[in-house]
Amino acid sequence: MRELDLYSFVYRGVLSEEALDRTGRRRKSHFGAEHARELQKSLSFDVLDPQLLAEGQRMSVVYAAIHAFENAVRAMVVKAMTEKHGATWWDKVPERIRKTSKTRMEEDTKYRWHGARGASEINYCDFGDLSSIIVTNWAVFEDLLGNMEWAKAELISLEKSRNIVMHGGSVAKEDVERIGMNIRDWIRQAG
Repeated sequence: MRELDLYSFVYRGVLSEEALDRTGRRRKSHFGAEHARELQKSLSFDVLDPQLLAEGQRMSVVYAAIHAFENAVRAMVVKAMTEKHGATWWDKVPERIRKTSKTRMEEDTKYRWHGARGASEINYCDFGDLSSIIVTNWAVFEDLLGNMEWAKAELISLEKSRNIVMHGGSVAKEDVERIGMNIRDWIRQAG
């Protein structure tokens, strides 16, 4: 199956899932109710403030969307840069970003008892670094994204919301709607 056919197949599946959700389909927990209770016990849910937990669970849905989007942008950057520059594409990333990523990777190796962010330098970039990589290598991304100012604005808007959610804050309903709009616009443009 060609990559485009596979993408089309997966995208149709995502659209079908969304349609089912809009019609009121109820979803089961990824872990199952029994496993979720075990996790909640392990995480000491019983001693945490119920209102804060409820807000955290609401934000976890927003987190999941932003997490998936951020990693999709990472994958897009890797794919586009690899297609253009081959295995040495990382050398085309601004030196500041390469240094920070290298330092973070080295720091991770000191704590072998804990899982790492990932196996590649791109996993150690901040969200804003992805925008910098795209802008400094615009010739690679121009056909895909079309307009540099638009791409930067989308990522800046998402980064603002991302930072709030990822650092324990909450976003309003309007912000959630904007996040969804930005993600949809990006996916429609970049695939």
